[in-house]
Amino acid sequence: MLPRLQLESAIRRALNRSRGVVLVGPRQAGKSTLAQRFVPRGHANYFDLEYPPDAQRLANPIPVLDSLDGLIVIDEVQRDPALFPLLRSLMDRSDAPGQFLLLGSASPSLSRQAGESLLGRVEIVEVGGFDLAEVMGPEAWDQAAADKLCLRGGFPRSWLAANDEDSFAWRHGAIVQHVQSDLPQFGLGVEAPAMLRFWTMLAHYHGQTWSASDPARSLGVSEPTVRRYLDILTQTMMVRQLQPWHENLGKRQVKSPKVYFRDTGLLHALMGVRTWQELVGHPRAGASWEGFALEQVLRISKPDQAWFWATHQGAELDLLMFHGTRRVGVEFKLSSAPKITPSMRIAAEDLKLDALYVVYPGQHRFAMADGIEAVPLWGLLPA
Repeated sequence: MLPRLQLESAIRRALNRSRGVVLVGPRQAGKSTLAQRFVPRGHANYFDLEYPPDAQRLANPIPVLDSLDGLIVIDEVQRDPALFPLLRSLMDRSDAPGQFLLLGSASPSLSRQAGESLLGRVEIVEVGGFDLAEVMGPEAWDQAAADKLCLRGGFPRSWLAANDEDSFAWRHGAIVQHVQSDLPQFGLGVEAPAMLRFWTMLAHYHGQTWSASDPARSLGVSEPTVRRYLDILTQTMMVRQLQPWHENLGKRQVKSPKVYFRDTGLLHALMGVRTWQELVGHPRAGASWEGFALEQVLRISKPDQAWFWATHQGAELDLLMFHGTRRVGVEFKLSSAPKITPSMRIAAEDLKLDALYVVYPGQHRFAMADGIEAVPLWGLLPA
């Protein structure tokens, strides 16, 4: 497993401020491995609710949790909703000795319990797969590692697989498991074949403005049903719905979200793309790279807010980020020599951008115009 020092630091900072911290993310993203950096598995303070002996230890949780000191880890906490009122009570008691690190697979039930029972008592730290900052060595940019991350995605078992075929097989299995096992366990009643067909179809909408009509017609279901499928994949952190920004500009602006796979490895598995050579020759390579780069920008820059912007006249900005009152625009171009487009100039003027960056897969950082700069992927990495 690669070291995830930034995530570890974020968890430590949160624990210094709060009685409880919730690590939330998709299955197999590395939450348990991170937690074991704080409390080893097998320690009396570590409970994995998917492991029957640990679940049995918490069958009568009050005397057990009341007697423990230090940091207490509860993995897959969403499996026992009855624990949340007790955890709230323990966090509210000034004489209770422990702190809590709660791990949960991203699901509507976990979000609801954390929001209702533990509101104001815990900090939430999102754990996704590896990002560029984690797979790069400290010395220099590694193009092969970046290409591998784009192709395989960031799930640890996928990225660390011995070869591309093993990685592809793991991702295909993870998709099937998510549909057949995880979603029913999360209480999301949806037929597995229908969801798998929808997810496969969604790969062709990656990077596009969402409309439910065509998928609904193709699947033979209603538009509300298709929207529910999309919301389920969004809630379980498989898909990102990037919402549109609106300005009072006197222009008709797009009001539907854009849809991106949060992990391009899963996207490529559903597209049937196994190797880097297949990916670069694929007609959806540009959309794939845009989604990959967008996710890296969001993971590394951590904006306060993130949107996209588009008008019905054709002007568009791939990403609009707010850092405080500062407005930063980002365009993604799969080109070795990106050029300024009329759309960029319109976005910079209409949205009053403080800066506009064009992220591209090149080697050099350079000014394109006043306030517009081309930035290669390596320029995203923290100094």
